[in-house]
Amino acid sequence: MGESVFADRIVQNLLDTDFYKLTMMQAVLHNYPNAEVEWEFRCRNREDLRPYLAEIRYQLERLAELEITADQLAFLERIPFMKPDFIRFLRLFRFDLRYVQTGIEDDQLFIRLRGPWLHVILFEVPVLAIVSEVRNRYRYRDVLIEQVRERLYEKLDWLRREASAEELAEFQLADFGTRRRFSYRVQEEVVHILKRDFPGRFVGTSNVHLAREFDLKPIGTMAHEWLMAHQQLGPRLIDSQSAALDCWVREYRGLLGIALTDCITMDAFLRDFDLYFAKLFDGLRHDSGDPLAWAEKAIAHYHKLGVDPQTKTLVFSDALDLPKALAIFRALRGRIQVSFGIGSNLTCDIPGVEPMNIVLKMTACNGQPVAKISDAPGKTQCRDENFVAYLRHVFQVGS
Repeated sequence: MGESVFADRIVQNLLDTDFYKLTMMQAVLHNYPNAEVEWEFRCRNREDLRPYLAEIRYQLERLAELEITADQLAFLERIPFMKPDFIRFLRLFRFDLRYVQTGIEDDQLFIRLRGPWLHVILFEVPVLAIVSEVRNRYRYRDVLIEQVRERLYEKLDWLRREASAEELAEFQLADFGTRRRFSYRVQEEVVHILKRDFPGRFVGTSNVHLAREFDLKPIGTMAHEWLMAHQQLGPRLIDSQSAALDCWVREYRGLLGIALTDCITMDAFLRDFDLYFAKLFDGLRHDSGDPLAWAEKAIAHYHKLGVDPQTKTLVFSDALDLPKALAIFRALRGRIQVSFGIGSNLTCDIPGVEPMNIVLKMTACNGQPVAKISDAPGKTQCRDENFVAYLRHVFQVGS
């Protein structure tokens, strides 16, 4: 009998999450410790998840058992921008289930978070990983780790055949697959193989626990929630993106300099991304819409500001696989630095398995709606249609 893809626990510990949750959490502690937020789970393809509610609840309850260990804190202490007060806060942190509601509504599973941003922020990635793995344990219980290895080796062999040695030497790949992974064991195996068999080109993982386990760089800066929350934290809505970027710059002083562009669309983002930010941030992250059209806008914007694009990096992270990443790499090579964060296609690509399309998004901050419009139709998410219309009007974004 082959080796199982399921470990005893779904979420291993407090560090079994994406790095940008910790970087944002520190910024929240220092700048918005009293902000109140609401989050809502959504299954974009409307899969029926009701049969898994009891097991999801059980796994959520297991989160409350987790507390950070001295060894894990020591790992974070070695990261220069992780501040002592934040490390002390994490030592005390526990998942508080009072902030989580689960149930069935309109024949769909619902999960809602409501509470202080500082105490709710770490729920997102573990909740998504739990939903994904619980469903996979029921639907695909016969999957074996050998299938995962074979699939990954096929991809790496394809890349080595397709790309020249010179291209491979410059190709940068990271694992961004925690939130929709098939299981923890699958992600662990993928990261292990990439570190061992793809050295040099595999630059790290978004998963802090696996970065620690395999002596890799944890990768991540900010997510949509950082920009969305500022729609209700700043003085005026029109200044919300600038306020979010400015607060980040003051927190990290030039470190963690990859900005996310598609909270309100790339065009609206670039209107706020002036020379000050273009010089302070190392680059931009793509997460929706046509990647090459987006990249051309970024390069043209840097040129317009008199900034050499080759000193900047574009990180691509939207539904990528290796063929897409190689095509983007070839189109932009020699014009701007590029890096690729691949999620589900690394950690949930197994023959016969359909990956989930699930999100958990902030819907309100301090009792008022927040929204993400994005560069892709269908990714807009907000409970309040009037607020979306107002946001579009303020930022001059078409419907």
